[in-house]
Amino acid sequence: MIDPRILRDDPDRVRASLTKRGLSADVVDSSLAADAARRAAITEFESKRAEQKAMGKQVAQAQGEEKQALLARTRTLAAEVKEADAAQAVAARAWDDALKAMPNLTAPETPAGGEEDFTVIEHVGTPRDFAAEGFAPRDHVELGQLLGAIDLERGAKVSGSRFYFFTGAGARLHRALVNMAMDMAHANGFTEVVPPSLVKPRAMEGTGFLGQAADDVYRIEGQDLYLVGTSEVPMAAFHSDEILDADTFPLRYAAFSPCFRKEAGSHGKDTRGIFRVHWFDKVEMFVYTTLEESYAEHERLLAWEREFLDALEIAYRVIDVAAGDLGLSAYRKFDCEAWIPSQERYRELTSTSNCTDFQARRLDIRMRGEDGNTPVATLNGTLCSTNRPIIALLETHQQADGSVRVPERLRPYLGGDEVLKPVNA
Repeated sequence: MIDPRILRDDPDRVRASLTKRGLSADVVDSSLAADAARRAAITEFESKRAEQKAMGKQVAQAQGEEKQALLARTRTLAAEVKEADAAQAVAARAWDDALKAMPNLTAPETPAGGEEDFTVIEHVGTPRDFAAEGFAPRDHVELGQLLGAIDLERGAKVSGSRFYFFTGAGARLHRALVNMAMDMAHANGFTEVVPPSLVKPRAMEGTGFLGQAADDVYRIEGQDLYLVGTSEVPMAAFHSDEILDADTFPLRYAAFSPCFRKEAGSHGKDTRGIFRVHWFDKVEMFVYTTLEESYAEHERLLAWEREFLDALEIAYRVIDVAAGDLGLSAYRKFDCEAWIPSQERYRELTSTSNCTDFQARRLDIRMRGEDGNTPVATLNGTLCSTNRPIIALLETHQQADGSVRVPERLRPYLGGDEVLKPVNA
């Protein structure tokens, strides 16, 4: 949740941020009203409680009819105190709900608008000109069939639409990409983690995934557990309800986990192949640091994502995501979008978000400092997912005969193979 002091002291900043996201700013007034009601309820309770304590002393000193009258007032006052306490609790919950419903503030640099209003920061590499080479590029589905790498038919037979099997070269590529990503993360000082893929509601809610993204989340009926759509969720909750030492920052983790998404809002979109699926594996970077250092750390996460994409030798661009396309928790987000030859457009491969202290406030993660305990900042970034990089790699490095050249830095993870060769006609 956002810092309540910002809401009280600078509500116009919150209104401007909501407007930038394309949301109604009316929630600011309703939240401030909830805060005023909460404060009034606290004042009323404390007033009644003080009167009750004073009445106790008066009863002890009174005699006769005066004492009986005071005792009668004491009984009435006890009921009023109980009622005021209950009203205080209701007002506190209303205030808390109002805060949790509000998204994070947005960075001044973040473009206003929706999905198509991003700003391009940089283009890296040049999309390959297949026409100049004399052949039309195959898409990853056809390449996956030729290489015996992707089995969509059996994936659908076993699990349904948007599922698949990686087989042969595809399974080897999956393992190679994960191993290369984890090795790179380890070399950059990240602690490797394999987190649980099932989490309690508080972890999901604390990271903001039970708000606008709730329809995309799988829930395990009868167990009050959720399948994670990203290991950002368990890693954000990893230090929940803890007080961390600031001198240990930054705490950097690289978590490998399967990810599950309903893709509820994508009906009819990207139905061919493995671009938009219900399950994939991912190596996710997650960082705890100070709010002041979070902005520079965000740039470092982007640099590590770019290092991985450079190793795959693919053309991509870096974009500053528009406010209306940010998740609930994100203050600012960068995406790296790879050029997909068969689609002739850039598509998202990785993203990194600075969530400032938004998630930490919801999960009660603080750091010990000279000015007391204050919320930390959290950041996340995809180093490698296992479906979209395979798409970009296969389509970018394909040859006319259906074989695929292996990028040099990936070869050690594939036993030195320089080319993946077709196994099917």
